[in-house]
Amino acid sequence: MDDLSLAHSRYNCTYHIVFIPKYRRKTMFGVLRKEVGEILGKVCRMEEVTIIKAATLPDHVHMYVSIPPKVSVSKVIGRIKGKSALMIFDRHPEYREKYNRHFWARGYYCETVGNVNEETIKRYIDEQYERDRMEGDIGK
Repeated sequence: MDDLSLAHSRYNCTYHIVFIPKYRRKTMFGVLRKEVGEILGKVCRMEEVTIIKAATLPDHVHMYVSIPPKVSVSKVIGRIKGKSALMIFDRHPEYREKYNRHFWARGYYCETVGNVNEETIKRYIDEQYERDRMEGDIGK
C-alpha cells in the first residue's frame, strides 16, 4: 500500500486484526453476515480506518486495515467493536436480549504487517473464507 499522509507526516501503518462474537457463536450467517460487513465498513469510515481486505466468517472477523498513527490501535478497535454492536442491536433488537447486550467477545488479535507481506495476509484471509465456505458454514 502506498504511503498515506496527515498534515505533517506520511505513514504506512497496516494491521491484521481478528475478533470474534461473544462465546464464539456462529452468528454471522446469511443476511446478518452481510450486514455485519456493511456495518464494520461504515464504522471504519467514521473512524478514518481504511479497510484493505476483510472477511466476515461465521464465527470471526478478519480485517487488514490501515490506521493513522495519530490514533491508538486499541482505541480504534474498541470503537469499531462498540459502535458496530450498537448498530447491529439497532437493526436486530432480538439479538440485544439474546446476547445480553454483548455482541463481540472481549479482546482481539492484532499484528502489524512487517513480519509477513501484504500478499500473504490477503491470501490467508481468502483461504480462511474459502475453507469455511467449503465446510458449508457460509452461504446458508
